[in-house]
Amino acid sequence: MDPDGAGTLREGATGPEVTELQQRLLRIPDVYRDGATSGSYDPTLTAAVARFQLWYGIRGDETGVYGNDTRAALESRTAPVSG
Repeated sequence: MDPDGAGTLREGATGPEVTELQQRLLRIPDVYRDGATSGSYDPTLTAAVARFQLWYGIRGDETGVYGNDTRAALESRTAPVSG
């Protein structure tokens, strides 16, 4: 069980959930400019998540960690990723 809650992603994570996060961040102006959609939670993605948290005043998750609060904020600002 993830202590941060189900669905929490952090640096070192990989997989389709990370790719979806990257695709969503690319839709927010200037947060993840020219970022990769590699499915790998790398330092560049950590910095982009931290930037999103700072700019939108998101509290409750560690800086650079994609937890429940950050996920809700990002998903509310971006359309679902279509398969």
